[in-house]
Amino acid sequence: MLKPSEAQDRADALISQAKKAGADAADAIYVCDAATQVQIRLGNLEDVERSEGEEIGLRVFVGKRSATVSSSDMDPQILSSLVGRALDMAREAPEDQYAGLAPEDRLLKTEPHPIEGDDGQDPEPELLRELALKAEDAARAVNGVSNSEGGGASAGRSIVALATSHGFSGAYSTSGYSLSASVIAGEGDGMERDYAYDSVRFLEDLEDAEKIGREAGERAISRLNPVEFDSGAMPVVYDPRVGNSLLGHFVGAIAGSSIARKTSFLQDALDSEVFDSALTIID
Repeated sequence: MLKPSEAQDRADALISQAKKAGADAADAIYVCDAATQVQIRLGNLEDVERSEGEEIGLRVFVGKRSATVSSSDMDPQILSSLVGRALDMAREAPEDQYAGLAPEDRLLKTEPHPIEGDDGQDPEPELLRELALKAEDAARAVNGVSNSEGGGASAGRSIVALATSHGFSGAYSTSGYSLSASVIAGEGDGMERDYAYDSVRFLEDLEDAEKIGREAGERAISRLNPVEFDSGAMPVVYDPRVGNSLLGHFVGAIAGSSIARKTSFLQDALDSEVFDSALTIID
């Protein structure tokens, strides 16, 4: 897997090729991902996966015409032909008066602020297996849990580099770890299923495996023997796993594309308060 500086060099090189080939302007993005995942079920190792992939994308501008191409093959000859294909496509594309890179005066001119998103860890599959096993064992130990869908642990890393033909070039890397357990409670027609998980950037911040397992088991148990109640207007309390999805709907509703296409339920809500004042959202 490349280092961020190497990924940045790769994006810079593609921009340089595009300029030499005749592009008026161009930008390139390189993305590399690697992940290891271990799955345990009923105390036995069920699956181990390792995946790695990289892709580079190039956008070129010829006047007000543009085209975008991408490749997962980093062979120099492939990338050279990629540049030529992008320019041929751009010359045939319709003109767009809004096509172009961000204004140069808005580019970051100083060293980017370091992103604390990568702890540099690369845990062995044995450690991931141990974490998944502990989570599942703790979930199955909860009284009333009758079966298991398994415990899982994963570790991954992503590297992203972005370069433009008018002066910006930067790269960063992020790590990611997750741990989960999913179990079934009850018997027959009364069975219920639930889960618990944690997802973090730094391995040391990952929630205790046994705590995740107990939470999964207790959630499954809490679903048993549901009761009926009369319908009506009443306060609603969202589980955190559901509550944070409300932010996803909000972000989608204020996205520029949603507003431009007039598909947003917040189309005419500019300067309106749509959440309680007690909520703070930081992007």
